[in-house]
Amino acid sequence: MPLRAPQKTVVKLLGVVTVMGALAWASVPFYSWFCAVTGFGGTVDVAETGSDVILDETIKIRFDANTDPDMPWHFKPVVNTMELRIGETGLAFYEAYNPTDRVVAGTASYNVAPFEAGGFFTKIDCFCFTEQVLQPGERVLMPVTFYVDPEITTDRDAKYVHRITLSYTFHETDLPEDYAALDVGGSSDTSLN
Repeated sequence: MPLRAPQKTVVKLLGVVTVMGALAWASVPFYSWFCAVTGFGGTVDVAETGSDVILDETIKIRFDANTDPDMPWHFKPVVNTMELRIGETGLAFYEAYNPTDRVVAGTASYNVAPFEAGGFFTKIDCFCFTEQVLQPGERVLMPVTFYVDPEITTDRDAKYVHRITLSYTFHETDLPEDYAALDVGGSSDTSLN
């Protein structure tokens, strides 16, 4: 039995909604993969060691720090700018302070601008690779070790970059289970006394 016109319209609309939902679901992992492969969106490379080549040419690195509106920490770079030779390993520090009376966990998202430089900015070690937990009133220095890949000087677009901005944004996250268990255990211990 053939479908009537209103039934055909409903079937087509359900098909469109299904396809749109599948595309929306797949867009986040696809975009992440695309950025990691191309360096688009300021996605950086990660390496185990520094560069074997250090050029005489220098580049300026600017450090930027932000917090999500719901993140109570104070977060800032220790030094705002640094100039180093391309390929030279740099070490920069960010300072985080938890002014609250509770333990707060956070993770940092990051990007590099301009986007053309993202694939040439290489991190060796970074506080952003792991979750950070600060006790009430705790202040910490968090390091990031990096270099700018010498191949930036031969890239068609990136060779004109003379200043790179490394930007972090901290977001509050749930406490790890071991901290949450201590917090719950501490609360119950207090009530027993």
